[in-house]
Amino acid sequence: MPELRGYQMKSQTISSFSAVVLAAALAVSEPAVAAAAAARSGVAWQYVSSDVEVDKAFALGRRTGKPIFLYWGAVWCPPCNQVKATLFSRSDFVERSQAFIPVYVDGDKPGAQKVAARFKVTGYPTMVLFKPDGTEITRLPGEVDPQRYLLTLTAGMEADLPVKELLRKALLKQPLSAAQWKLLAYYSWDTDEQQVLSTQELPKKLSDLSALAPPDLVEVRERFGLKALISFARGKPDTPMSLVETEAGLALVEQIIADKSSVRRHSDIFVNYGNLLVERLTRPGESRKGLAKRFDLALGYIAQDSTLSHLDQIDVLGTRIGLWKAADGSDNLVEAQKSQVLRQVAQVVSATTDRYERQAVVPGAAHALSTAGLLQESDELLRRELGKAVAPYYHMLGLAGNAKRRNDSKGALDWYEQAWKKSEGSATRIQWGTSYVGQAIDLAPTEIKRIQAGATAVIAELEPKGETFYERNQRSLSRMATRLVKWQGSEPARVLAVEKIKGQVHNICQRLKAGDVSRANCNAVLNSFFTRS
Repeated sequence: MPELRGYQMKSQTISSFSAVVLAAALAVSEPAVAAAAAARSGVAWQYVSSDVEVDKAFALGRRTGKPIFLYWGAVWCPPCNQVKATLFSRSDFVERSQAFIPVYVDGDKPGAQKVAARFKVTGYPTMVLFKPDGTEITRLPGEVDPQRYLLTLTAGMEADLPVKELLRKALLKQPLSAAQWKLLAYYSWDTDEQQVLSTQELPKKLSDLSALAPPDLVEVRERFGLKALISFARGKPDTPMSLVETEAGLALVEQIIADKSSVRRHSDIFVNYGNLLVERLTRPGESRKGLAKRFDLALGYIAQDSTLSHLDQIDVLGTRIGLWKAADGSDNLVEAQKSQVLRQVAQVVSATTDRYERQAVVPGAAHALSTAGLLQESDELLRRELGKAVAPYYHMLGLAGNAKRRNDSKGALDWYEQAWKKSEGSATRIQWGTSYVGQAIDLAPTEIKRIQAGATAVIAELEPKGETFYERNQRSLSRMATRLVKWQGSEPARVLAVEKIKGQVHNICQRLKAGDVSRANCNAVLNSFFTRS
């Protein structure tokens, strides 16, 4: 079979090539990592995880007349580590931080999930700027480049009106300054949690803002238009976009990707949502292939920017892999494309010496390799990073995902279980433990003992304290309960297992103070065991 022989020869070429480039990528010396960490400058963070500590930080803001900058993150979170490495460590950010009260909330600290409920922050990372009197001014996007971020932060600190009020004035066609329009355009709608606009009204309002912004503020109009388009696309995953939405969106995208300066201005949007836009704006066939090729050409301009961070370079590559597939009409890359992926991953990973930045870059690079069909190389990268990663248990999720791609259910579950058992921090352990139970239900539904043991262990770790049943914790536990109820069906052994788990939760709820919000939150989790979808 000559076709098979040819494929084997190509595979051997890729394999030997990958061994060389990945060895280079992984040969980052520990002294280099240590030196990079030592060079990091510091921000005078107020570390808080309770209402009392938060109140003290905000009181300090009132006394000093300084705004409050609240950062919500987690140790394992790749984007959080990227922000630490490329923004918080910058000398200009450190210098700017002297003008505000920097408040750091680690989502895994005791009481942190209750603080999250207070400020309506969920996704990591979320960054919020408040006036000295505690009024929320704006939510800052984490995906734009550091220079743009600092400009947006400064605009927020100098703002006399919060974003909510700016939005009201803009929609009423009342005059705004150019700085106010830009603050509104760069608001982090992704972490708004429906405080300013509901999910349902977001696409239409952003589209209105694009039309209402002054004609000379081209960047602002484009950004509102793109954000509106993404909101349409994300909000209707199973529903085709209307002809008007599609034609208007396609015209906007084609206009921007034809101009290099416009592409660079909105690079964060194109890198994060390029494949989504191509998929939603076209149908399979020549139109999709054509747009994917033009989009890839635009990303090629971005890739040539020497100021891109290491993670941005990986993100660009990851998006281009999807575009290559769309342009070729195939889920498989050609050998030349695979070689390009390997080379670029090797270059970026080897250049990333900061330990925190590697926590973001390596999982992204491993995902790019997996998407390119290079699962063995992805595994090798993740495995060799385990001993020096900030949070190696996050990398284990990547190994689990690779095993799942191979249809290796046992291998995937073993890695998911290891990731959960090695994870640190109360909220993370709840989130990953419940996720492991969900994976067990999906991949090994007949293994009743495994599923029951996993759920029992997760609940056994829950402390009967108020902060246990807030935000991420409550959502994760409720999802697990719903999955278990669906899984049990009417099979006696499964029903019995779920009844025992339900009893565990009931006992914890009973130990919380009656009338307390946490008791109600715990009961909400318990009620999920009685809801059949």
